[in-house]
Amino acid sequence: MVDSPNLSLPYLIAAQAQKHITHNEALRKLDAIVQLAVLDKDLTAPPPNPNDGDRYIIAAPASDQWAGFESQIAAWQDGAWAFYSPRQGWLAWVGDEAALYGWDGNQWAMAGGSLNPTPLLGINATADSTNRLALASPTSLFNHEGSDHRLKINKNTPSDTASILFQTGFSGRAEFGLTGDEDWHVKVSADGNNWKEALRVDNATGRILFPSGGVRHQLSSDKTWFVDGTTGADSNDGGTAATPFATISKAVATVIATDLGGYKATIQIADGTYTENLLLLPLIAGSCSLRGNLTNPANVILDNGGVGENIVCSGLPEQWSIEGLRLIGNRIGIEARGGHVLFGNLDFATSFIHMRANYNGTIRAIGDYTISGSANEHLRAANNAAILMWGKTVTLSGSLSFATSFARAQNRAFIRCNGGMNFIGSATGKRYSSEEMADINTGGGGANFFPGDSAGSVSLGGVYV
Repeated sequence: MVDSPNLSLPYLIAAQAQKHITHNEALRKLDAIVQLAVLDKDLTAPPPNPNDGDRYIIAAPASDQWAGFESQIAAWQDGAWAFYSPRQGWLAWVGDEAALYGWDGNQWAMAGGSLNPTPLLGINATADSTNRLALASPTSLFNHEGSDHRLKINKNTPSDTASILFQTGFSGRAEFGLTGDEDWHVKVSADGNNWKEALRVDNATGRILFPSGGVRHQLSSDKTWFVDGTTGADSNDGGTAATPFATISKAVATVIATDLGGYKATIQIADGTYTENLLLLPLIAGSCSLRGNLTNPANVILDNGGVGENIVCSGLPEQWSIEGLRLIGNRIGIEARGGHVLFGNLDFATSFIHMRANYNGTIRAIGDYTISGSANEHLRAANNAAILMWGKTVTLSGSLSFATSFARAQNRAFIRCNGGMNFIGSATGKRYSSEEMADINTGGGGANFFPGDSAGSVSLGGVYV
């Protein structure tokens, strides 16, 4: 039998018997493919109750009676499925999408014309009912048209999600946006199923929260970290007396790295000797007490090991306080170097200088304390710094000497020791020295106010009251 070249319609041949069969077969094909309009192009299996004349474009992977006929036209004719292979350039109207498609030789693609609106759009990719816009490309460009350009993602209700999801092999790995509420979230996942929220921004306050710990863990109540040089380890969390840190430095670093959230932190130090130098930096939203043995401060010894200062503070006012320690070394016990520190109930053993406030720093006594070792100076304030104490009792123990002076102020610095200060015990050395427009104020305590056995002095504009 000879067929037509385009639609494969069977020709009648000369002297053919039963010509009506050939003619009717040609009409059946014409009825199926001329003015082609199919009901759907996304079905992979025949519908259960087709009507005579219904036509479909078969989607992959086809099954049942349609198996092996992917992309062909299936027509229900005379109680059976007839299949027709498309040729390049054929057009078909897809009823459920209200869209015109054309066969390009490999696939059914939406035909040209207006795309506003269009239910599906695939650019070098196949769109579907979920991903109605699909793009396969190395990069994507959304450019301005003379000024601004904004990408908008709108959701229906606050409990819905408006986000951008990043995937590997079509499995989620990171997501950011409004995920389930009105706050902005950043989440990550190792497997696409279990998610960790790294960051959250409260939409009412703008406050940044780190639900998984983030850059800084944030306290929700007062917190104590523990240190024990005998039983502890810096690999511990320091959060209980049973899991203490081994060094004070580790505890200090942990507190500095924590968002205190307005709460008070305490570093509780067990009895023992700690050969360390401590740097007390500014804290985030809170304060911290460095606390040893409040009953017997001499039981907790901080020894600088002959190198540097015992404690240097550059923290903000009212953030760091030091209590219940014995400080010993050959440099400086406490130095407020541009920072501010509170102290009380300390034992100052032998050192070069017991305490020094320098470069706008401040040291303030909040409790009684003891001096059990000699030094060049007990108090030194220099370069616009201040040492403040009033109403405290200072007990001098043993034979003490202060080679330069007990109290020394230099270069516009300020030492205030008045309001009922009480020094118990004696020492040798110069009582005070006020130099370079510095000010020592004893509240009228007189020339013999500070311990020592030789007179104090003022020079270069210094003041002593």
